[in-house]
Amino acid sequence: MRFLKILLTFYACISLLVSNSFARDITYMDSVLNPAQLQGTGRLNWWGFHIYDVSFYRAGNSSSPDFALDIRYQKSFSGISIANRSAEEMKKMGVPDAQVAAWGKELASIIPNVEPGQTLTAIYTPKQGTIFYHDGKRIAQISGAEFSKAFFGIWLDSKTSIPKLRNELLGQGCPPPLFTEAC
Repeated sequence: MRFLKILLTFYACISLLVSNSFARDITYMDSVLNPAQLQGTGRLNWWGFHIYDVSFYRAGNSSSPDFALDIRYQKSFSGISIANRSAEEMKKMGVPDAQVAAWGKELASIIPNVEPGQTLTAIYTPKQGTIFYHDGKRIAQISGAEFSKAFFGIWLDSKTSIPKLRNELLGQGCPPPLFTEAC
């Protein structure tokens, strides 16, 4: 009986340590979204591989134009491969080739390589455009609603190639006003 109590105590301690290690500090998002409120989460799997987990945050309420996507990677990727994949997805949604090439090049210059457990976060505000963070540290900003609509459209546009993930992110809420679709 004593052994069982020790084992249960040990298990409880390990559980607390593990759960705390996965706690996310989103204060950098709060400073922009004031406060960041989680709307939905999802997971991208490709051919059975867990690629990343993504969370969709809104500022204050579900009709706010300000929002963020926080992606926690489960695999290693080069920044260039992330930029190229983003550009491919924008092209699939109808962004003209010349614009895709320009934005792909810009993304390749700012997106760092990522390792499992690291995050890339993109925050949209109408006044600033898209602000990028790597593990909570600001790395770049790209102005303009057209880039933001194309970039965030990868996950949130009705023409996304991952509609199941889009539905998980939006949950019971509507897409941000940037996408101007009826809800």
